[in-house]
Amino acid sequence: MAYNYQLLLKHLLHQGLTWAPDQQIIYRDHVRFTYCSFYQRVLQLGGALESLGCGLGAKIGVIDWDSHRYLEMYFGIPGIGAILHTINPGIAPKDLLYTLVHAEDEILIFHEDFIPLVESLIPFLPTVHKYILIRDNPVAQTLGWVNLEYEELLANAIPLKELPDLDENTIATISYTSGTTGKPKGVFFTQRQLTLQTLSDAVALSALGNYGGVSKHDVYMPLTPMYHGHAWGMPYVATMLGLKQVYPGKYEIPRIIQLIIDEKVTFSHCVPTILQKIVGTPLVRDLDLSQWKVIVGGSALSKSLAIEASRLGIKVYGGYGLSETCPVLTISNLKPGMEAWNDEKKLDWMIKPGFTIPLVYLKVIDSNGKEVAKNGRDAGEILVRSPWCTQAYFKDVDLSEKLWDGDWLHTGDIGTIDEYGYIQIVDRFKDIIKTGGEWIVSLELEKMLSSFTGILDVAVIGIPDQKWGERPLVLMESRSGCMDDLTAENLKTHLQKYVLDGKLAAWAVPDFYACINEIPKTNVGKHDKKALRTLINQDGWLSEHIKLTN
Repeated sequence: MAYNYQLLLKHLLHQGLTWAPDQQIIYRDHVRFTYCSFYQRVLQLGGALESLGCGLGAKIGVIDWDSHRYLEMYFGIPGIGAILHTINPGIAPKDLLYTLVHAEDEILIFHEDFIPLVESLIPFLPTVHKYILIRDNPVAQTLGWVNLEYEELLANAIPLKELPDLDENTIATISYTSGTTGKPKGVFFTQRQLTLQTLSDAVALSALGNYGGVSKHDVYMPLTPMYHGHAWGMPYVATMLGLKQVYPGKYEIPRIIQLIIDEKVTFSHCVPTILQKIVGTPLVRDLDLSQWKVIVGGSALSKSLAIEASRLGIKVYGGYGLSETCPVLTISNLKPGMEAWNDEKKLDWMIKPGFTIPLVYLKVIDSNGKEVAKNGRDAGEILVRSPWCTQAYFKDVDLSEKLWDGDWLHTGDIGTIDEYGYIQIVDRFKDIIKTGGEWIVSLELEKMLSSFTGILDVAVIGIPDQKWGERPLVLMESRSGCMDDLTAENLKTHLQKYVLDGKLAAWAVPDFYACINEIPKTNVGKHDKKALRTLINQDGWLSEHIKLTN
């Protein structure tokens, strides 16, 4: 009988280990070790967890910043057949508690920064029987309710000789959506799914990638949290390729910039708000960042931000995916013929979410279920298939059936597709503003308004209107010293040029505008429109803040 080779995460680790055993993995300025040492720590973690009774299907929750320890858990927890639950500490505590209870976590591993949070949850966690503390500070108070400390757990463990063979369809990870609409939803992925996506990501980045792609010479640092979509799967790619890896811990902009310079980081990924914070700090003004490639996703990469980054030498391009898709579906790699275009035209394509990576099928359908024309204008819902899309929402049959209606995964994103096959996200279905039987795309309005000089950030949401059903409300965050320029009349005049160019219908120009101190965002950098709706629904808020056009 031939050996029944299974697609397992341990094979990705083995490739990186044998290819680059002396390559470095770095955590802030605290830890620096080789892939050989990393592999031994993974085996120690596996042995330690088995000694605690963890085996096939055991759920282990993790609350940590981006670190070498998290990378160890990416491999060590699924490596023994247990399930890694990557917990988002940025969501509301009630939602975080819901995810722990719903997942039925048995062990909780958490960083010392989250001691108060975890301590407040203990009375409500009936299934958790072990609490394991991660410390960066070796001198700290002893907590009676903590069972073990992470480094001591590894030091005292009998390491596994090797990670065991498993069925490739064994569930490896579970995570939850951020709960911006309703309760968080659990998505889970198997060893096979994660392995296939890693291979596809690697092909898309290395063979097809912009700026020479990702190569064995790159230095990788994630700037998308490791609890969010496996940091877009890139730590698995970096480990398989044997890249030098740098983990920044809690995101602190001065430290991130220092690590980029000191460790010569060449490849990262992040949401637009992180990139904006980096390019907007005075610390980067005299730095040469021409070695740094950054994929931007999570929300739209604006042309103005891309230009601002390129002035510092940063090479940016877009990507797209969602929690349910593991997450990567598309990257804005340029096709060979596009590389001869002028810089501005290339940039217009590179800030798009991009073209499908290998093994992904994607289509855009209108309200009648028909595919829209590939003209970059006609919009519809984006539907996808890939071998790594979650097969269901955890313990939710009804929502799972809606997710996979018609054997395609429904993303809930409204988009267009152009003649080259590149997609553009124009809105979330739930954020479309329905006015007089027509759609107003909030993201398109936001893009047009963001080019107004005085606007730092802008969000558009629908508000009830007796005549039209809904009308758009523009909520603005002003640049320093520009508040007086943000009048309704100035903004309406600014939008008229898009009306004259045929890019905006005259009836879609908003009548209502308001300035706010800061537009709330989710912890992954998207506009939190749920929070904005709560804000404007407060008694008297609209009448106090709104500016009307004539």
